[in-house]
Amino acid sequence: MGLLLLVNGGFMLVASLASVVYKDGATLDIALAAMTTMISGMLLMIATRKHKKEVQRKEGYIIVTLGWLVMSISGMLPYLFSGAIPGVTNAFFETISGYTTTGASILNDIESLPEGILLWRSLTHWIGGMGIIVLAIAILPLLGIGGMQLFAAEAPGPSADKLHPRITDTAKRLWYIYVGYTAAETLLLSVAGMSFFDAINHSLATLSTGGFSTKNASLAYWNNTPIIQYIVMFFMFLAGSNFVLSYFAFKGKVQRVFQDEEFRFYVGFMILFTIIVAIVIYFQANVPVSEYHPMVLGKGESSIRHALFQVIAVVTTTGFVSADFTSWTPFLTIFFFGLFFLGGSAGSTAGGIKVMRHLLIIKNGILEFKRTLHPNAIIPVRYKDKTVNEHIVYNIIGFFVLYMLLFIIGALVLGVLGLDFQSAVGGAASSLGNVGPALGSLNPMSNFNSLPDAGKWWCGFLMLAGRLELFTVLIILTPYFWRRT
Repeated sequence: MGLLLLVNGGFMLVASLASVVYKDGATLDIALAAMTTMISGMLLMIATRKHKKEVQRKEGYIIVTLGWLVMSISGMLPYLFSGAIPGVTNAFFETISGYTTTGASILNDIESLPEGILLWRSLTHWIGGMGIIVLAIAILPLLGIGGMQLFAAEAPGPSADKLHPRITDTAKRLWYIYVGYTAAETLLLSVAGMSFFDAINHSLATLSTGGFSTKNASLAYWNNTPIIQYIVMFFMFLAGSNFVLSYFAFKGKVQRVFQDEEFRFYVGFMILFTIIVAIVIYFQANVPVSEYHPMVLGKGESSIRHALFQVIAVVTTTGFVSADFTSWTPFLTIFFFGLFFLGGSAGSTAGGIKVMRHLLIIKNGILEFKRTLHPNAIIPVRYKDKTVNEHIVYNIIGFFVLYMLLFIIGALVLGVLGLDFQSAVGGAASSLGNVGPALGSLNPMSNFNSLPDAGKWWCGFLMLAGRLELFTVLIILTPYFWRRT
């Protein structure tokens, strides 16, 4: 926890430097938040320097959950010290939405915030996104979380049973890819016409699949500059795919990318869903057409672009918006609500249930027909031409049931707090899946500020539980976890 606070404080100093450059008046406030955070981290490290550093499974669950909470609590200090977001409830909601890469906001006028605060807001995404990659690839498989054991063999690095070398080696390689993608997108967006400040902020939000924008209208602000939206789409797609595949591609093993079963379905889903949405938009909805070259970039191009943008943004749980997809047609409102539950690939920064889990659930469901006809036959689930351990299949089914149960409970709680049906189910699904925009009063053109305080804390809990693969958070709440064994 002390080390995390030091890292967090260091990133706050980066935001304070931006504040100096843009002379936004928030420099001292952000710097004070940074020093408070770093001093707290140093004191924690000094106080615990003589303790044995032995991490068993129980400690692993506690470290992961407490890590995100400690980062979120310290991360709201720049908002509170600068007065950009008054009140602990709103500041905590914005911060945990950042670190969990959800992208749901309570801010009504984003463009009025100081540049240093806007950069810090985007950095919370970026820090959380990198943490999620390391978590998914290096830590969760070792803890046996949510079927992520399947993933352990694919991560580059030493053997799966050596915790420290594996995390260090894996994190280093993925860090280079993550930073490289961020720099590349920043450069391309700058060349395409974004200011450097907007470009770096949107790159931080894209690669983390977060969705915080520097504009009130999100990416709809650049509807007249299609090239910007296409660049963001490309990097959203990369961020929602398995980062290990990017590693293989850079190593020259491109065939491994296209041989990956999850990646093929991930691409297939994107294409199929985009075609469906584009057809409905073209014939039944109105979308903004670019003012530049309207004869070339007419309604056909605009329908395909907005369909592709919103499908990628929702499936990867990035949450950027180019238009209000809930206003297109009732069919598309329900369609996108269903996409809230899909999620990106395992080992990506995307939230949601993940494509891999859906694949295995579907495969197991189909095999149940065969098992019914041949009750004595042993018919295992196969994934990437390998037999999947029965324990992993049960784990994934358990995860799915728990996910849907928490979604129902989440919606019920929001309903009790006064939200209408659409807003309650949309808010619960969006928070749990770390999507960002929701339905009803929480639609893409609105925000979560209308939630009562209790609703904001509840959605914050759903964000954290969904981001950390459910079991990590929920197991700590069970009495059995705290019994001596």
